[in-house]
Amino acid sequence: MGEGAAKLLANHFHSLDKMMNASVEEMAEIQGIGEKTAESIKDFFSEAENRRVLEKLRRAGMPFQEATARESAEIDERFAGKSFVFTGALTKFTRDEAAELVEKRGGKIVKSVSKKTDFVVVGDDPGSKYQKALDLGVKILSEEEFTAMLEDA
Repeated sequence: MGEGAAKLLANHFHSLDKMMNASVEEMAEIQGIGEKTAESIKDFFSEAENRRVLEKLRRAGMPFQEATARESAEIDERFAGKSFVFTGALTKFTRDEAAELVEKRGGKIVKSVSKKTDFVVVGDDPGSKYQKALDLGVKILSEEEFTAMLEDA
């Protein structure tokens, strides 16, 4: 499983305990997690040795349960299941900062534009990704529109 899938699962389940006890079907329903990945995760958690390692981590103090009600209320999933591409020079953020802001809200960053891309955020002097977004009819956002989406709660 890659980092992107791990983030999707973490944003969905909010705890290792919930993920360990989830069905293959429940995991596969998460956009971006396929049936094979879900089966692989379930297989991992069903292995006795893997369970022993996880229990050692639990006894050592690793948190496995969902965050407290207050912490859960602070979780923001407004971009869950949405994909973003950045093109051109951003003025308010670096691309890494913008990507982190999207991921913290449950979204994912993709490197190229396709019909499956939800948003293309366009900065100054955009490249070919901007034209491809136009050609495919993908929603194009200015940096100001993207910033407004971040601020809307």
